[in-house]
Order: sequence, then structure tokens, then C-alpha cells
Amino acid sequence: MHKTSCFLQALKARRTRYALTDKSPVPDTEIIQTVQTAVLHAPSAFNSQGTRALVLLGERHREFWQIAHQALARIIPVNKFAPTAQKIASFAAAHGTVLFFEDWKAVETLQEKFPAYAENFPIWAYQANAMAELAVWTAFNELGLGASLQHYNPLVDEGVQHAFGVPAVWKLVAQMPFGTPYAPPDKKTFLPVEERVLVLE
Repeated sequence: MHKTSCFLQALKARRTRYALTDKSPVPDTEIIQTVQTAVLHAPSAFNSQGTRALVLLGERHREFWQIAHQALARIIPVNKFAPTAQKIASFAAAHGTVLFFEDWKAVETLQEKFPAYAENFPIWAYQANAMAELAVWTAFNELGLGASLQHYNPLVDEGVQHAFGVPAVWKLVAQMPFGTPYAPPDKKTFLPVEERVLVLE
């Protein structure tokens, strides 16, 4: 198979997976190396390399979802909290979580160095982060790991800084619980691609 075809097949196979166990088909060392490689080679504007990732395993993984549970419990009425608690518990039941951050010092450095583009650097930083997220997500699927992408920031930001000692300049962008899937993904529907990709000749 052509290399490009292999890449596109991997991209097509990546799906949101919520039904995850705490098992992994590969050793944790391979999971860590996969995240490292994906983040290292994901592109960024001006090669700023501001994306940061924190791989949480074992008790630290479960600790993060306890932080999320507590943060959400403070803002959701008790009589309506059960569905949220169930969802958080399902993420905690997975094998691990990758937290994605952007180092805002890298953004501010570029803003100072290139003031004409200052307002664009935050946008480009989030774009770079998204590319790293997709790279990790797709690579995980190739390993036999399912994953989903969550966004409980900024509710959990303070708890994450205190619990895991991340620098205050790291801006939390997304959370990716992962593990071995035990159920098929939901059916995915698509808009006509002709409405999304236009060609001019």
C-alpha cells in the first residue's frame, strides 16, 4: 500500500471512543514514546514548539478525574449531577489521560518579536495544539487504544496546577482519556465533501 494511503486509512480509522477499560494492548513505555514522537513532530507556527503534554497513568490519571469531578460538583446542582458523575467515572475507568497544554511564554515571546502578527499567535498556538492532539489520537488508534477528547478547562486548571506542579504559563487546552475499547464507536455521519472542499481550476 502507498504510504499516503496508509496515512489516510489511519486518519479514517480514528474515532471517538468512550467505552474504555483500564487495560492497554501495549506497554506504558510505548504509549509514552508515541506521545513524545507525535508532539515532537507536530508542526507549529514559526516552529515555536509551544505544545506541552502531560501523560497521566495509574493513580495520577484517576487523580485528574477526581479533580474534574470535584470542580463540576461545585457548579452543577446535586439533583442534576448524576449523569455528569457517570461520565467522569467512565473517563476515570480508562487506562490513562493525556493533558495537552500550550506554553503561553512561547506565544508571548513571538508576540514581542513579531508585533505585526501579535493577535494571530494565540490562534496559531491552538492550531498547533490541535495538530498534536490529532497526531496522538490517530497514533493511539494504530496501537489499539481508543480515546476521546474532552475540554474541562478552565474549571480544572487550578486543581491541575496544584496537583501536578505544571507551570502557571502552561495553558490547559484539552484532555484525552485513553484505554482499550470494549464497544464499537457511535456511527459517524458526514456532510457531502463537495460542500466542504471546493476546487477551482
